[in-house]
Amino acid sequence: MIMAEETQSIHEFDFNLICEYFSHLERQGPGSPEVTLKALSFIDNLNDESQIADLGCGTGGQTLILARAAPGTITAIDLFPQFINILNENTAKQGLQDRIKGVVGSMDQLPFSAGQLDMIWSEGAIYNIGFERGLKEWRTFLKTGGHIAVSELSYFRDDPPAELDAFWQTEYPDIDMVSSNLAKLEKAGYAPVATFLLPEKCWTDNFFVPQKAAQEVFLRKYNGNKAAEDLVANQKHESELYSRYKQYYGYAFYIGRKY
Repeated sequence: MIMAEETQSIHEFDFNLICEYFSHLERQGPGSPEVTLKALSFIDNLNDESQIADLGCGTGGQTLILARAAPGTITAIDLFPQFINILNENTAKQGLQDRIKGVVGSMDQLPFSAGQLDMIWSEGAIYNIGFERGLKEWRTFLKTGGHIAVSELSYFRDDPPAELDAFWQTEYPDIDMVSSNLAKLEKAGYAPVATFLLPEKCWTDNFFVPQKAAQEVFLRKYNGNKAAEDLVANQKHESELYSRYKQYYGYAFYIGRKY
């Protein structure tokens, strides 16, 4: 068994290596089409003129679902050009290029004006800027009455085992209880609309299982490359932790309305 202190933090790896690894996956984090649609079902203010931002969109698995299920236009932003290239290719293949615009950019330097957006969406990505900071800073770009919908790694219980807590204090020290995150949502200026936990299959079937084939391809390409091997070891360790401790943590979706 690989212990937490023997593995590197994901933040220690080269961004290009991380990008290549995750570009082989349809999803870069836990989620599912059903979860995206469930979260969207709580939002009732969209029309054909609505402007939507999908922040930290990755290769756009959820972006394409949003475009097919919701009216309006979507600006999808991610830091990695390779992810945006894949999104734009898939957008063109599905004939959604008039609805989705993929843009390379950072979520802390967004290209929107104050009050421009009707909805901000971010699945498994707000951690890059921090949950509390993201809620506060992104609120500026929403219209009054506009919605924010984000999924965030969260503790379900306040007694996480030491091994698990040590891992997340290295990977994501801002991890917090669902109740605490709801308080942060309200404090940032949103009326809570809905909160729900992502099902286990969003981690297992949709995130960890697809990585097995991707890991084989990745390790063949980078045979003998310690950084690549360590990255795969890190992901395997995270999968093992989830298998052992999934009752303590997971992702929760938080949906709020700006007042």
